[in-house]
Amino acid sequence: MRAARLIKMVLLLQSRPTMTAAELARELEVSERTVTRDAQALSEAGVPVYAERGRAGGYRLIGGYRTRLTGLARGEAEALFLSGVPGALREMGLEDAASAARLKVSAALLPSLRDASRTAAQRFHLDAPNWFREPRTPESLQAVADAVWDDRRITARYRRGRDEVTRELEPYGLVLKAGVWYLCARATGATGATGIADGGLENPGSGSGSGSGSGSGASYRGYRVYRIDRFAAVAAGEARFARDDGFDLPAFWADRAEEFARSLLRSEVVVRLSARGLRALPHAVDAPAARAALEHAPAPDPDGWVTVTLPVESEEVAHGQLRGLGPEVEVLAPGTLRERFARDARRLAELYGTP
Repeated sequence: MRAARLIKMVLLLQSRPTMTAAELARELEVSERTVTRDAQALSEAGVPVYAERGRAGGYRLIGGYRTRLTGLARGEAEALFLSGVPGALREMGLEDAASAARLKVSAALLPSLRDASRTAAQRFHLDAPNWFREPRTPESLQAVADAVWDDRRITARYRRGRDEVTRELEPYGLVLKAGVWYLCARATGATGATGIADGGLENPGSGSGSGSGSGSGASYRGYRVYRIDRFAAVAAGEARFARDDGFDLPAFWADRAEEFARSLLRSEVVVRLSARGLRALPHAVDAPAARAALEHAPAPDPDGWVTVTLPVESEEVAHGQLRGLGPEVEVLAPGTLRERFARDARRLAELYGTP
């Protein structure tokens, strides 16, 4: 550990003109006394570390010294590509690797460019979790992430309602969606409660599970999606699996998410929309539903309104979504949903009508 710390100290001094003992101690997570001892050890090893005393003093490298220890290790290089999502790095246990990679890149840059990481951080920040939801790191996430990076098979106990199933999985990739972690994996064996489906993309609106099914594309047959926070236990074995080079994580996720969204649309309603309502429809209902309705929309009637058939999850969900369009939508069918809106209209008239 000390050797790694000494290297990090050299890289820090190489990337900045001067650093105080307090700054080095904070970066290296040691005491200032340890910084003094480390600086002396580096000096004895031939690294020209110079200490300046006084209020403006600190440690610096003299003589234009440059270390060649800037080559990125594989783990550091992989973590560097994720450095735009610091929260996700921390949750997966990759924060130290990313920090080391950024230091090495900074040390290799020209002096005029060494503030690039700071200036970029002040201009772009990714906040992945959803609004009004406290992000929680699943207990099994780091074990699953380690297995994903190392292509190791895992044995996982997965909660499905009140039951648990055991799955032998080949973990292919992790997805962070609106603050929720998912594992995309291929199941190699199954034991436990029968009749319990795998899968597990969650509907953020209703909180109900999606059921089973692999991706609709033939190349994704056998791959499934699991919510990490539903793993009761995860154990990584020694055996590695041969990764399918044809597996494309972003494409698989897009395919699976689209399939999940479509699977929720089990009912249909017929609505009449004004020009303004037509423009607002994609913002009021699920994107697949809006696309399906608008793709087959006829020409406007003489009043400028368009009648479309809209796929919906349920009458209850449609009622909540379409209310946001106010007077820009008229429900034609089913009659029970039209009556709901008629009751809403009567209540609004009572509230806002002239006494």
